[in-house]
This record gives sequence, structure tokens and C-alpha cells, in this order.
Amino acid sequence: MASPSSSRILTLTLDHLDHDHITSILLLLPFDSIVSFALTCKKFKSLAFSESLWELLCRRDWGSGTIDSLLATLSENERREFSYRKLYEKVSMLGSLSCRRLICKGDAFPKPRASHSLNLVSDWLVLFGGGCEGGRHLDDTWVAYVGSSRTIPMLTWQHVNSGLPGGRFGHSCTLVGKNSFILFGGISDNGSRLNDTWIGQILYESPYNIKVLWKPLEVGQYTPPPRGAHAACCIGDCMILVHGGIGLYGLRLGDTWVLDLSGHACWHQVATADRLSPSPRSGHTLTSIGGTRMAVLFGGRGEGYDVLNDVWLFDVEGFPRWKEVKFNLAPNFLNAMPPPRVGHSASLTLGNKILIYGGEDSERHRKDDFWILDVLRLLQYQAGLRHNTKGIWKQLNLVGGYPSFRAFHSACTDLSGRFLYVFGGMVDGHPQLAEANSLRFDGESYQVELILNL
Repeated sequence: MASPSSSRILTLTLDHLDHDHITSILLLLPFDSIVSFALTCKKFKSLAFSESLWELLCRRDWGSGTIDSLLATLSENERREFSYRKLYEKVSMLGSLSCRRLICKGDAFPKPRASHSLNLVSDWLVLFGGGCEGGRHLDDTWVAYVGSSRTIPMLTWQHVNSGLPGGRFGHSCTLVGKNSFILFGGISDNGSRLNDTWIGQILYESPYNIKVLWKPLEVGQYTPPPRGAHAACCIGDCMILVHGGIGLYGLRLGDTWVLDLSGHACWHQVATADRLSPSPRSGHTLTSIGGTRMAVLFGGRGEGYDVLNDVWLFDVEGFPRWKEVKFNLAPNFLNAMPPPRVGHSASLTLGNKILIYGGEDSERHRKDDFWILDVLRLLQYQAGLRHNTKGIWKQLNLVGGYPSFRAFHSACTDLSGRFLYVFGGMVDGHPQLAEANSLRFDGESYQVELILNL
């Protein structure tokens, strides 16, 4: 803590700076330091709590696009009471979610399925493929308009095409830019592992009518080995990162590949600087960190079929490298992070927080818990700027209805990061069935909302 004399020197120094210069200094500081700074004198308190400063902080840390999308979701009440400082505080202290099942309108809707893909592209949910009852692997594409409103009374699914790409499950489908996504790999009907690359593009026929145009992406002859149940994400707007999965003969893979879309699309395998990388696994997740060239890997099933809960950071800057984040948890804090799991979802939400949902453990017990990984605190801890793990992980309370215990579902967030959409997965079977651990494919849709109390 600063002594009275050093605080006075700081105050006298800053007294000679104009408003813009002090604001520029504050924008270099984290949230906690700005609040501490505000306590030094009345002048700085009024400056540090000004709405203009907190708007700049929100846009700095979360991106202007996210903030503009969030403002579009606010109710009339929230608009009247809205303040950027309150928003920043509420997101930093996030502790609760609400969840509701979405009613499907009409007679056409996707079959129950698991290990499919779900993306949100320009206010439309886009669902493709997956496995379903009877061992079939689906090749259908469905879309549903969700818009940017706070609540959706119901979903109207439209079946837009079938046949291309071929039927599969355990593929990856990664959003690139605003209107396209890249599909890679998966497992076909006959159990073959795939390594084809497709691009899907949204074609607007009217505000409430779209098509998805799929076509093979020319990537040359050098491609990742065939696989399914791998993890993938997009870093920036021109790089797809892929790790692991189940390869030929059921072997779990631990290799890392990048699809470079900056020019002519091409794959290359990543050789990390120190050869340190996550162990071979499947059913894990990769989530890119907004505003950086980094991604977070979490969980999955390892070579010995052990289920994992380790955390790794992949950094593209300079020479690409993996870093394991080792949490030194005391015995009484072992429940301060999610238990091991596979087949979960991990989505980047408002405030650069990764929301982990569901999955299953090594005994195939499915989960219905929600956890937040605070990326800012994680990066501070990894860099040695934070010496304890408090607040890096937090289990969230769910208010209202619970979605079923599930694994191998798909989830995606809207542009604001305030709403999460969940579809399908494997859920617990009907109680009357004789099998104690019976499963069924689910076809329900859910909307999960971060409770901000704005």
C-alpha cells in the first residue's frame, strides 16, 4: 500500500495533467486499480467514475461490436437504468444464469442428435449433421432466426439442404468472419474418419429467408490426418486451429494444425518452440480469446480413457506455443474448478469469460453444471501478475428451469455474449428403462441468459 507521502506526490503530479491525459493513464489500468485510484481524492473519484471512462473501458476490454450488440438486447427498463460502470461491475461479479426451453413452431424441426455443430451466423442458428438413433450419421442443414431481441417466444426451424457435406458426427464447424464457417473432418456412417474441408456461406434471399451454400474448400494435398471428436476454433478472421481427436484405428491424437485463410487456403502442422503440448485426447474444447491471438483448451478424454480437466493456452504470436496453466490448489479448494469431463461445451461470453456446460465423467455420468473461466484473471495468473487462483474459476447458480444432464451437445453465443443457445446431445434415458445408465438423443433447444441485474 502506498504511504501518505507517496500518495500526495502522485496526487500533486496528476493535478498538473488535464482530463484527457489522466483518462489515457486510467485506460492502462485493470478494474481493481481504477477503483483504488478513485479513493485518493474527490477529484479523481469523479473522474474515475465518469460514464465516458467506463464506456471506453467496456469497449477496450470486450470490443465495440460486443457492446453495440449488448445494447440492442436491453429492455426498456434496463435502458433507463443503464450505466457502463454498473455493467462492468456486474459482468466482473457474474454469479447466476437463467435458462428456458424454446418451443419449436411448425411441423418441421431437426431430429434429436448428438456430436453435431451449432453456430450463430448473422442472427441465425445454423445446425449441421450429428449422430442419431439407429446409428445414422446425418447430412442435413437447418436454420432458425433468433434476431437480437432479449427473448424469443419460439423457434421456427427451416430445413435448407441435405447431402452436402456427407453425413458425419464429431466434426468441427467454426465461424469465420460474419457470414461463413469452416467444416472439417468427422466420422462417417461406416465409421471412417474424414479429413475433408468445406466452407459454408450464408445467402440472404430475404430478411427472414436464407440458404446455406456448402462447397469443398481447395486446400492442396497437405492436410491433417483423418479424425473426429477433435477440437477447433477460429483465431482472428483467417486462422482455424485444430487439436487432437480420434484418428484411424481409434487412436487418440495430440497433434496441432492450423488452416491459414489469409491467402490461398492451406493447412500446416504446428511445431511448437519447446515441443510442449497437450496430451492426445478427444471430446475436448478450444475457445479463442476475444481481442487476442490466443485460445484456451479444456478437458477431454485421454489415451487411457481417463477424463481430464487440465487447461492449456495456445499463443500464435511469434513462434506458436502451448503453455499449461497449473493451478496450485490447496486441498480445501479442489472443488474450486470444474471436475474432469468430456463432451462438454465451451463458449466465449460477455466479459471474455468462457462458459463451460455439461459433459460426462469417466463413468459416463452426465453433468448439468455451468462454470465460468475468467480469461483476464487467467492471463494475469499465467503471467505472474496474480499469485492466487481466486476468481479464475466460478461455478454459476442456475435460476429457474434446468436443462437435462447432457453431453456431446452443441452450444453457441449471440453477438453480445449475453445469450447462449444449446441444442441436442446425449441425455439420461427414460426412468422406466431397465438399464441403469441408459441414454437417449435429445432434440430440445434452450436459451441461457447471463443474469446481469442492470
